[in-house]
Amino acid sequence: MALSRNFLNVMILSWGFMLVFTAFQTMGNIEKTVLQSIKKENPDFTGEAYTSLAIIYAVFAICNWLAPSFISMTGPRVAIVTGAGCYVIFIASFHILQNAVLYAASGIVGLGAALIWTGHGQYLTENSDSETMPRNAGIFWAIFQTSMFAGNLFVYYVFTDSTINRSTRQLVFGLLTGLALLGTLLLAALRKTSQGIVLGEELRIPEPAREKPLLAAWRAFTDAFALFRTPEMLLLSLTFVYTGLVLTFYSGVYSSSIGFTKAIDNSPKSLVGLSGIFIGIGEVIGGALFGIFASKVSRICGVWAVVITGFCMHLFAFITIFINLPKEAPFEDTDSIGYINPSPVLAMAGSLTLGFGDACFNTQVYSLLGLLFAQRSAPAFALFKFCQSVAAAISFAYSSILNLHIQLLILTISIIIGTVTFCYVEYGTRRERNNTLSENEQISN
Repeated sequence: MALSRNFLNVMILSWGFMLVFTAFQTMGNIEKTVLQSIKKENPDFTGEAYTSLAIIYAVFAICNWLAPSFISMTGPRVAIVTGAGCYVIFIASFHILQNAVLYAASGIVGLGAALIWTGHGQYLTENSDSETMPRNAGIFWAIFQTSMFAGNLFVYYVFTDSTINRSTRQLVFGLLTGLALLGTLLLAALRKTSQGIVLGEELRIPEPAREKPLLAAWRAFTDAFALFRTPEMLLLSLTFVYTGLVLTFYSGVYSSSIGFTKAIDNSPKSLVGLSGIFIGIGEVIGGALFGIFASKVSRICGVWAVVITGFCMHLFAFITIFINLPKEAPFEDTDSIGYINPSPVLAMAGSLTLGFGDACFNTQVYSLLGLLFAQRSAPAFALFKFCQSVAAAISFAYSSILNLHIQLLILTISIIIGTVTFCYVEYGTRRERNNTLSENEQISN
């Protein structure tokens, strides 16, 4: 049986993202480690990984409001390819050891992130209908999250020495740049949909007037600001903030902390890649379980139970990291130990549960937003990405100052608040929906 054009587009989109983000997520995972090794060889270079990542998410947050106007003039496919090209530029910039180049490229990839993710949302919608959207979203999530494997597996076998020399860095940078370029070329093969947007007006990313893109961007901003002031969105924004904080932690802080802890292994740098692999395993398992099989899981245990599962997983991770790694671990190589002798097995368990818990939160946030704000999904998802990006930028900014234990305390407080507010909004939504169904049944009888 031949594949439909729309499903083939979803597969090309998924594998293209997988290649681009194999390169980018691996780069983000090892950036702190490799920049520290560069500083040891070249004292004139003072580029800071956490500052770079903070710039990325700050620009990403701002450009979320401008991306719809760009897409209104070019369409989602051009936005996706343009965004992917920005990722290639960022990774290639690591061949040039200059602070200005590092930070400028970070800003460029922040712009690219807004384009590629907004374009992705519209293009996935265009290639889906009400029946295939959950399946297509689940397939995309599962394939996309395998990006955590390949690059980090390579790093695991390459970063075997206590220091990362120039030739090793150049090899890794060259490979990751090539992967990002290959993904960009694959995304350039995306074709027009075989039919128009069929998912429905309530789930469509708005298409601003082409002749007035700035006005369209302003309208998108005012619509989102009005939605932000609603009680439900104000409460959910606390959950969004947590997803941004934990994104920072598992993508840029935790794996580097493992690599800086000398007592954990004879070759602690190799564990940086292995940690990324286990985070990816958790993400894929969670994405498959709560994405592809979302309808069955929701009927069996409910949305709130999935979030509580993610809450327990992340608390387990925070507790084990607290006792397993020294508080100085995020900054540089250290001989210190935590409350126990560092265990690589316990560190990988933390990585696995971080990934699985993140999948729990993100899949259910998307599900609830689609249900609660069906008529205003575009500004709702824009607010989600905005809050998440701002929180990630702030977190990367303080990650270079606050020790590991204080960062874990911030995460613990924010996950408690975010989980409570999510469950409260979800419970209210479910109760209101049940009441509406009961009233309709009474009227029909």
